[in-house]
Amino acid sequence: MPDSAPALPDGKGSEVPAPRLRLPTTRRPAAAAGVLFGQLSAWLRTSRLGMVAMALGIGLGAGLGAVGFRWLIFGATWLVTGHEQFGQAGRVGSLHLPWLGIWFVLLVPILGGLLYGPLIQRFAKEARGHGVPEVMIAVAEDGGRIRPQVTGTKALASAICIGVGGSVGREGPIVQIGSAFASSLGQVVHMSESRLRILVACGAAGGISATFNAPLTGVFFGFELILREFSIDALFPIIMAAVMADVIGQAFFGSGPIFSAMPHHLALPHVADYLLVALLALGAALIGVGFKTVLYGTEDVCDRLWRGRPEWCRPAFGGLVLGAVLLALPQLYGVGYPVMNRAVADHYVLWFLILLALGKVAAASLTIGIGGSGGVFAPSLFTGAMAGTAFGVAAVHVFGPAVGSPAIYGVIAMGAVFAAAAQAPLTSIASVVEMTGNYALILPVMFAVALAVGVSKRLTHGTIYTTKLLRRGTDIDRPKPSSMLQVLTVDEVMQPLGAANGRAALSPLSHDQAAGDRLLPSAWVPQFGNIVDRRPPQALFGEETLEQALRQLVLYGPDGLPVVSPDRHHVVGWISYGDVVRAMAERTRASDTEVAAGTLASQWATPDAGGHLHVAPAPLEGYEIMQVTIRSDSPGIGRPIDEASWPPGSIVVAVSQGRELVTPRPDMELRAGQRVVLLARLEGSQPTDDKDGARTSASQ
Repeated sequence: MPDSAPALPDGKGSEVPAPRLRLPTTRRPAAAAGVLFGQLSAWLRTSRLGMVAMALGIGLGAGLGAVGFRWLIFGATWLVTGHEQFGQAGRVGSLHLPWLGIWFVLLVPILGGLLYGPLIQRFAKEARGHGVPEVMIAVAEDGGRIRPQVTGTKALASAICIGVGGSVGREGPIVQIGSAFASSLGQVVHMSESRLRILVACGAAGGISATFNAPLTGVFFGFELILREFSIDALFPIIMAAVMADVIGQAFFGSGPIFSAMPHHLALPHVADYLLVALLALGAALIGVGFKTVLYGTEDVCDRLWRGRPEWCRPAFGGLVLGAVLLALPQLYGVGYPVMNRAVADHYVLWFLILLALGKVAAASLTIGIGGSGGVFAPSLFTGAMAGTAFGVAAVHVFGPAVGSPAIYGVIAMGAVFAAAAQAPLTSIASVVEMTGNYALILPVMFAVALAVGVSKRLTHGTIYTTKLLRRGTDIDRPKPSSMLQVLTVDEVMQPLGAANGRAALSPLSHDQAAGDRLLPSAWVPQFGNIVDRRPPQALFGEETLEQALRQLVLYGPDGLPVVSPDRHHVVGWISYGDVVRAMAERTRASDTEVAAGTLASQWATPDAGGHLHVAPAPLEGYEIMQVTIRSDSPGIGRPIDEASWPPGSIVVAVSQGRELVTPRPDMELRAGQRVVLLARLEGSQPTDDKDGARTSASQ
């Protein structure tokens, strides 16, 4: 195209340049699309309806992801064995490798390890293992950010691992897949961290809901294990994601429970059988804790044996040991749901049930330890089903058929073992009921789960998920500054009184004090300094939370407040802002704790204390808080606080050091201009239960 446009006549005998035609370029539609996307992103980020739309989209994606992942597992299993599911038939060979017979299980874990080992090492190392801890740490520490490539890598690696015999479940991978998809979608629209965490929980809930046809389980899983707190703002989006994902799952796999071959009308025959359920729960708690111990112990052994060698080939070498385990017990091949159906349907004898329970713990731990990819939820259910059914068989032998079918105890133990391992009672209860269809067993399941979780918490700190993070030095269960105020008590934070003035015993607040012992602080204090402030103190009790104490400090005690004994007869301590902030900083080890506490205090601050107080005041009768400024001619200057002539019954609770008030030390010397805060007995007053009388006396 020529640079100059042709000239046109202007009607006066001269020529003017012809106007240039501006042809449309490809940049304008792109710019319009960018503006439209920006507006859409802003709407999704800021509006409630936009959050619901995101949740529905994530539920749709997680549902389709769960369907695709299950097909990947079926496909990988079929390529290796000639069946969509393998293990329930026992020692049979592969239809595709008939000349090897059952010995093919020695070969395929090695070949599979050569495929998924390099895949994980090259594209997403966090896809190794059971996946849920990686999602938990992303929500707790990383603002919900998960790398997009985790989705495809985890799906393919886990499908291969399970298809070649890895004795793990599919819930861990689908949680990580759904959560990674949700995180990627949220990051595309630049979602805030608080909303991104909710979206990650939506992805986890949708994945669980679709893969197990268990929407309630998905919702509880999202709250209990991913968000780790209940929030009204998160409730509706997570429910929407779980419902949408389950609709997708039912469209492909039907609406029946996943354990379709299990009896669906089980019920505990007698109330007395709850004693057996309690005994079963105690055993399930030990099994759940034991599973966690064996899992990480096996991982440690594998780490020591493989130290210094390339990680990409670790699954292949470890696959030889896994193949030997599968050769001995082919029923441990893959997820194992068909085997669970047969066991609960009373197809196995007592000793074989026990062997399968122990074998599953070993095989799942070995699969994870050698670098495999898969979940621990299904192995927990498998172990519980075997152990519980074995317990039921033994109970029938001892007590007779009146105790009910062994399947009852198998179903109950499924939830109890997982509850003990994960310490997630609501998820455990919902999963057992929804996955088996036995709603009549909800009461004994709840009872067993509660006992199992209680025993597990007494025996161990970390769960089967959080222990992986604890071993990396990350404790996501540590109290947060926001929850610390409800967790810590005044007793844990206060400064004990009595040491500064050299007395171990504190002044009682009883009503039988003699008139001759009345204190006259207002007549005595001017010998040392000038009274700059005096007010009635608000009493705190040691068992009160810091949330209550901080509110009282803002309203009634800028310099601090006294802490009284439960019977209100003694002053036992003193608490100030500094004590609260220091305790929170020590517990959280966070540099911004003081800012957070100060912000919270400023939100509560108000000049009209009585009008905004939500907790009834509890004034400390017979005392007042007095601030004294030490004069330059005071006889106490240069003397240690514990040697100064403080009147009996008064307590030095704070001394200024620079611009701050600090807890006094016995050897701290008095200086001119220093502020001293005293907790002193009122002049000419007796303790009384009448609050109005106490306040009147204080104001005189």
